[in-house]
Amino acid sequence: MNTAPNIVAIVQARMGSTRLPGKILLDLAGRSILERVMARLQEVASLTQIVVATTSERQDDQLAEYCQAHNWLVFRGSENDVLDRFYQTARLTLADVIVRITSDCPLIDPEIVQQLVQMYLQANDPLAYVSNVVPRRTYPRGLDAEVFGRNALEAAWQDDQNAAWREHVTPFIYRNPDRFHLHNLVNEVDYSTHRWTVDTPEDYALIKKIYEHYGHGRFRWRDVLALLDQHPSWTALNVNVTQKSH
Repeated sequence: MNTAPNIVAIVQARMGSTRLPGKILLDLAGRSILERVMARLQEVASLTQIVVATTSERQDDQLAEYCQAHNWLVFRGSENDVLDRFYQTARLTLADVIVRITSDCPLIDPEIVQQLVQMYLQANDPLAYVSNVVPRRTYPRGLDAEVFGRNALEAAWQDDQNAAWREHVTPFIYRNPDRFHLHNLVNEVDYSTHRWTVDTPEDYALIKKIYEHYGHGRFRWRDVLALLDQHPSWTALNVNVTQKSH
């Protein structure tokens, strides 16, 4: 008898941020950025569990307590070896499939995440890697999600010797396409110039306006596109922010 796979979303989170410290607890229409991320992921039907993976550093004690107060699963691990943090979280939760999400993306779209999970399941390949980022990004930055299996994660954890890659979890996987099989969710129109992640005060100003407009989190990414068409000055708020390189 086939049992359904244990599909675990692991939300990478920490209080330390060079450009906007403590950003994930900033307010968006009455709830924190992290609450918004968690609420949106709870709408993804295929997910079995959602876990916040933070660091064991003292500065993240507050975050761990915050998660526990909200009854969210939380795992604490290495600050810089985030690949190990993910691997240990996956082991702890007995994950068959891992969905990687970063906590500074409060517009993460449940429908896109669901599409990525379905693409992974349909591939029926333990070494598949599915994302809407690699090799081609067509969705706004801030809707990023990656889906991969326990086998792929374990292989990366064992074999990746590059500390800079381990900090970003998946480079070993997507930089070895001969070993792992890359699948890319591509939108028919390229909206990759939009920046909807929160890494700077300018980013936060944009996302705050969007949430204040709606007053809730039930909107979808195409609603945001339409809203920004009506308010082009909003997009200009963070147009000059450069993405930190991996």
